[in-house]
Amino acid sequence: MSLRRRRLGVYWIFAINGLAFATWMARLPGLRDNLQVTTAEVGLFLLGGAVGALSGLALSSHIIAALGSTRTIALFATLALIAVGGVGALSALWPSLLIAMAAMFVFGVGTSITDVAMNVEGAEVERDLERTIMPWFHALFSLGTALGGGLAAVASSLGIGVEFHFVVIALVLIGPVVYSVHLMGGTQGGSNATSTAPGASGVKSRLSVWAEGRTVLIGIVALSMAFAEGSANDWLALAMVDDRGYTNAEGALWFVLFTGSMTLGRFLGVPLIDRFGRVPILVGSALAALIGLATIIVVDNPVVGVFAVIAWGLGSALGFPVAMSAAADDPERGAARVSAVATIAYGAFLVGPPLIGGLAEFTGILTALWVVAAVIALGLLATPATRKPKA
Repeated sequence: MSLRRRRLGVYWIFAINGLAFATWMARLPGLRDNLQVTTAEVGLFLLGGAVGALSGLALSSHIIAALGSTRTIALFATLALIAVGGVGALSALWPSLLIAMAAMFVFGVGTSITDVAMNVEGAEVERDLERTIMPWFHALFSLGTALGGGLAAVASSLGIGVEFHFVVIALVLIGPVVYSVHLMGGTQGGSNATSTAPGASGVKSRLSVWAEGRTVLIGIVALSMAFAEGSANDWLALAMVDDRGYTNAEGALWFVLFTGSMTLGRFLGVPLIDRFGRVPILVGSALAALIGLATIIVVDNPVVGVFAVIAWGLGSALGFPVAMSAAADDPERGAARVSAVATIAYGAFLVGPPLIGGLAEFTGILTALWVVAAVIALGLLATPATRKPKA
């Protein structure tokens, strides 16, 4: 298997995961309307996905150790797509918050395990190439979310229901999942079945990474930037609809602006990281995210809002992929450390939706996002942990 084909396969799966994720995120107002729920109940719906994600992350390093990264991607990416189609169809056929939460739990399990496996695969490709490339993989995720958000805006403006939209997207993406796994070497053995998954070292060794101070600090960096990114994914479209008076289709476009900015930041970030190092770039990123987020909260002006969302997106772009690279610096237990960092980061998705949703009932969504600004500031303090260890 050539390294070039393997890298292309990783690009594909990152983009697919992003498109599937954005499909339902950008249509959240329409999904809320189908389910006939309140803003606080939207937080509970998102909580179902977050609990599923944490459940998957708790098992991810062990599953990768047993199956290898490509088998894991093939199985759990397909599971996530089935859940996307299911939550869309059920929201119209059987509108129930409990059933929707269950569907999102399955999506969370599938997408979180896929997320760790594709980051493990990407980290190994990055090491083999001997240069920074992880932000480009995550840029393809952002490009996928921008495409998914754009399709969502078109579908919403044309009056296409989420039930039809979600099912079509799920069916269309199954083929590309199979193709991406084929490019990465397929599911029949291959070096990636064992090289990045420390199966031989056992469960105890994989769990021991939780006692490493550097791993925990990297996890805090990832959590802060995941919160910055996830709060926009979860609430930006809805906030612009509810707090600023835009239409559902216009709300989806604000989401596209954010994800497009993240995509650009990830493409441009690679040469900057290679030139200046991880820590200075992450410090600048966190400051940009803070300024952008604060501006969109306090300034009700569409032109200023565009620049604020761009700054929020650019600032949120590099924290998570750089944290994944830092977690995988030592290939011996890369899968376990990536899993631990991702688990800490996904804590933002567990706590964030119900916290912001609950606060939003009293303050409005935008005001509730000050919580996100505080978490970004915390991650800023932990950025030195991402520095590459000396050889």
